[in-house]
Amino acid sequence: MTLISFLKFVEIQTKVASVIPFAIGTLYAVYRYGSFKSSNFIIMFISLICFDMATTAINNYIDFKKAIKKEGFGYEHHNAMVKHGIREKTALGIIFTLITVASTLGLILTVRTSTVVLLIGMLSFAVGIFYTFGPLPISRMPLGEAFSGFFMGFIILFLAIFIHVYDKNIASLTYSYDILSLNINILEIFRIFLISIPTVGAIANIMLANNTCDLEDDIANQRFTLVYYIGKKNSLKLFAFLYYIGYAAIIAAVILRIAPLTLLLALLTLIPVYKNIKTFRSKPVKAETFILSVKNMVLMNVGQVIALAIALVFK
Repeated sequence: MTLISFLKFVEIQTKVASVIPFAIGTLYAVYRYGSFKSSNFIIMFISLICFDMATTAINNYIDFKKAIKKEGFGYEHHNAMVKHGIREKTALGIIFTLITVASTLGLILTVRTSTVVLLIGMLSFAVGIFYTFGPLPISRMPLGEAFSGFFMGFIILFLAIFIHVYDKNIASLTYSYDILSLNINILEIFRIFLISIPTVGAIANIMLANNTCDLEDDIANQRFTLVYYIGKKNSLKLFAFLYYIGYAAIIAAVILRIAPLTLLLALLTLIPVYKNIKTFRSKPVKAETFILSVKNMVLMNVGQVIALAIALVFK
């Protein structure tokens, strides 16, 4: 197996969807709390990338095993196992290796920080694995967009902050005298969630766009996603709404003084994002316009990364 076939199997180009919320969370931790722990940063980054690669590999493996319809938009090209002739044994070996590395680093991070990391990590691992695995995978249900947006857009961003500020009483998990207690600073969690809304929506839209384009093939392969239940017309309306609510959240975060004034610079990305929304809604075709959802996610959220970085320079 070559390096190129491995990178295609884990779809390394899609890891930007994990790296961006991680970057936003890290910068926000430095901006708001003035805290940055380099060792925790490195450990979480490697664990995050390994687990993201593992979930993608599982997705490709399950799609390969369960595919009923093997014609349509480039099945033999977009499934890495088929295109690169990856054996099932090799695919499973890669998956288990990546999960082992991610799990080990996650446990190390827990020891260094808080059991909250273990709790969230276990939940994230379960969702990531059962997203495409099991008798009723999440990706084959109308919940895929919600789960991908929430866990990748909010949970990653939250953990990227928490590993630097685990000692500041944002959240804690304790066990004493047979009582398990989870304590949460509701106001602080709300602030973090507000910051994450643009990321949540943009990541959810990648899957929504994919499912919109693949509706007919998905039905043939017995994947009944959100688009199947609400229809293409409403899906395209939701696609636009999720971006607009993200920009509204940016404005709200600045008004509430949760985020720096420089974050308003991210609003400049609304111009190209709006053009991409119109183009996709007019022609939702996998081979031609699906990529616009990825471009929008990068535009919108890299804009936030740059704005937060500028705020740190001036702070």
